[in-house]
Amino acid sequence: MLRIEIDGGPPTIERLAAGSLANYGHFTAMQVRDRRTKGLDLHLRRLDQSTRELYGTGLSGDRVRGLVSHALGDDVLDAAVRVVVFGVGVPSVMVVVRPPSTPPARPQRLMSVDYTRPLPHVKHLGGFGQIHHGNRAEQAGYDDALLTADGVVVEGAIANIAFLDDGDELVWAQADWLHGITMQLLERELPSRREVVRLADVGRYRGAFLTNSVGVVAVSRIDDVEFEVDAAAMARVQAAYDAIPADPFE
Repeated sequence: MLRIEIDGGPPTIERLAAGSLANYGHFTAMQVRDRRTKGLDLHLRRLDQSTRELYGTGLSGDRVRGLVSHALGDDVLDAAVRVVVFGVGVPSVMVVVRPPSTPPARPQRLMSVDYTRPLPHVKHLGGFGQIHHGNRAEQAGYDDALLTADGVVVEGAIANIAFLDDGDELVWAQADWLHGITMQLLERELPSRREVVRLADVGRYRGAFLTNSVGVVAVSRIDDVEFEVDAAAMARVQAAYDAIPADPFE
């Protein structure tokens, strides 16, 4: 299943070419189940704020809801949905509907790289650096890259990262990152704090995990530091995430 609509209509070659050649814009990604998604208010706010920053105009949440509903049609209940705002002048809104995704089946092994995204608070198009470093990590026997800046942990290539300390609080790496939707939702549900995490000090934590639109997955290794996955702690995080109600588009 692959369905693409631009401003509620078919994706003509001309409109797709204009977007891909400019490679300018932003997006949000979500998992849809039974035509609902978690944190819809946060997705809509992200789209509106980023559109204002990049284009000087807002993006109505009602318009986004309508475009996603139209792209899902009457036949799709579960999907991975991406809403892309693109173009150099007046922006267009593209909705991409694909089969639903699930988190990786095994804990992730991360290779640190010295790289940060430009305009990191915006989920923008043009992820060349992230893909490149992710590929390098896989070639070196890891699952993905961990982005760092001057020895400070920033974020995963496509995820936020949290650490487990000796208490019950989640420790989110504090840096210039994208404030992910799943991170925001878990910060609402579980005791959390943010602190600067230096790469040289990750071994003092008893565990770590990644969050993004697909969900939550444990981290078993960062460079040469190995973590024993705390099954009870991860079950608590997963249960909190699962309990978050999903919002309808209609």
